[in-house]
Amino acid sequence: MQTDIVLFSELCDELFKAEINQPVVDHIPTSKLYEQLDLSLNENGLLDNELVNILKDIIAKTPKTASKRFFNQLFGGRIGKATLGDLLSVMFNNSMYTYKVAGPQVGIEKQVLRNISKLAGYDENANGTFAPGGSMSNLMALVMARDAKNEYIRSKGISRKMTLYTSEESHYSIAKNAALTGIGRDQVKLVKANEKGEMLVSHLIELIEVDINNGDVPFFVNATAGTTVLGAFDNIEEISAVCQSYNLWLHVDGAYCGGVIFSKKYKHLVDGLEKSDSFSVNAHKMLGTPLSCSIIVTKHKGQLYESFSNDAEYLYQTDGDDFNLGKTSLQCGRRNDALKIWTLWKSVGTSGLEKIVDKQFELAAYSRSYIINHKDYKLHSFEDSISVCFSYKDISAKDLCTSLYEKADLMVGFGKHNETEFVRMVTINTCLDKTDIDDFFIVLEAHVAENMLKKPVG
Repeated sequence: MQTDIVLFSELCDELFKAEINQPVVDHIPTSKLYEQLDLSLNENGLLDNELVNILKDIIAKTPKTASKRFFNQLFGGRIGKATLGDLLSVMFNNSMYTYKVAGPQVGIEKQVLRNISKLAGYDENANGTFAPGGSMSNLMALVMARDAKNEYIRSKGISRKMTLYTSEESHYSIAKNAALTGIGRDQVKLVKANEKGEMLVSHLIELIEVDINNGDVPFFVNATAGTTVLGAFDNIEEISAVCQSYNLWLHVDGAYCGGVIFSKKYKHLVDGLEKSDSFSVNAHKMLGTPLSCSIIVTKHKGQLYESFSNDAEYLYQTDGDDFNLGKTSLQCGRRNDALKIWTLWKSVGTSGLEKIVDKQFELAAYSRSYIINHKDYKLHSFEDSISVCFSYKDISAKDLCTSLYEKADLMVGFGKHNETEFVRMVTINTCLDKTDIDDFFIVLEAHVAENMLKKPVG
């Protein structure tokens, strides 16, 4: 085992060098993947030196999400103390369903959940858990809302059409989860959004009234703190008033930008969060932990238990329910995702996490300023967002992003709002500074000049 740890350290050195020397990997077409890399599984094993060589090839060809040229997804970078926690969780190899097998790690998770709940404005009756991703956090919220509306559904199933509401700009998991929970995709009512991508509350009310008049049962509203494309924040204060009027569960999907709860400067973007019934946040996004670190909390501790507990004498043999976390989890066996956020939080404090969040907005503002002050660019996004959306020289955003990727210059994605397509640059990596933002635009402009604006000879 110790030999393998030494090998791991050597491979990490290989990765760090690759991130500097080749921050965007050479593109491998899917048709060539198995030709260029030996990914086969065979009857006989390999000698260590042969395995190491293959691992080095894989390192060289794997996208470098911690590099300073990666702007493609809603995560990126590598923060040392958070990575340390994740590596320790691998070595501990605890499962988080009982105190008997997880010990102090249960206390660590409970501390994180307690503090997230407090920052969300929830009282001592709140509780939560770690889910295997933001989609599953949203699923848990939907299940709790369904069961809170009708406690017999868990045993007897759905007997009457139930309806739920989410912005047309919200995450795709809402419709997927409606299918998984038996609600049905057709019962997901999409609420119109304004030009900034924010839910139109007036349309929400219209949709609810129509469903009530049709004899349906509205039960759930999903608000978003950081939409996937524009990074918009729905108005939680206004939406919560609607939910209280119609007795609907309000969930705030903060997977992308729920981390603003740590920032005095930007927490106003989720004003009214304390009036929600549940709230989710992905620490592997705005807070910079390794994947995955998805948290859901609810002010209704009892409902979390009712929706997800199940007796299992072979498992829950010691200690009380409060410390047997499998009683409030979607899963049984579950890796320790809390330790990575705890080690980061413990090392930098709440004020340190605030600085991590604030820096992302600072880098976004710097990026927008560059775009506004250069005539070849057009800005398509807004302030108070870490999604910087733009077009350049009227070039197709899809073609530009694909070309940057295939030429191994940058990894950045594209999005669409109101039928307008644009490049979406995300400033979520707080290991970057302003010179890295400058470099992004320098590389993009040079790439276009070299590959997309060549004049024919003659």
